[in-house]
Amino acid sequence: MHKLTSDLRDRLRPLYAARAGKPAIVDVPKLRFLAIDGKGDPNEPPFTESIQALFGVAFTIKFALKKQGGSTQRMMPLEALWSCEDPVAPLSEWSWTLLIAQPEEVNRTALKAAQKELAKRGKSGGDSVRLETITEGKCVQMLHLGPYDEEWEDIETMHAFIREAGYELHGLHHEIYLNDPRRCAPEKIKTILRHPVKKAK
Repeated sequence: MHKLTSDLRDRLRPLYAARAGKPAIVDVPKLRFLAIDGKGDPNEPPFTESIQALFGVAFTIKFALKKQGGSTQRMMPLEALWSCEDPVAPLSEWSWTLLIAQPEEVNRTALKAAQKELAKRGKSGGDSVRLETITEGKCVQMLHLGPYDEEWEDIETMHAFIREAGYELHGLHHEIYLNDPRRCAPEKIKTILRHPVKKAK
């Protein structure tokens, strides 16, 4: 199996290195993800169970490729796309797609093998994970420091920046979770907020 010459985290570093309080425009290329869909409050069990299923598949693929002499890349962070017709609706009404970026060598064969291995071990949820290719293109992003329920001020800052730069929102709200909220103080939680944009009409 061909071994990639560079780590995915290194190649995508500008997309995972936003600054707090400083919105910036980035161009996001076509990327491959493991993905799992759901709906409802992220504080409820289905969200946590979906995260566990997603990472279960991701780590199983990672170790299988390493064993075969393929990728030895570091695990990418958890990400999520969020959507709701009413942006002020309660979290219980929001739909989400959890994501983990994958190197090019991860294909449907690798996914199916990982799902089969997890099922053999009695792990549930892996069969709901799929491979998806996403091209966001031009986006605005910035780093949010602090609890997730305090993101709105930074989101408003991003929206103002988008309008002033002559763009408008296009696509889904995207979050990238750079650390584990269970292992740090609330004020030290790091989340990249991203939104695709297009030229305003």
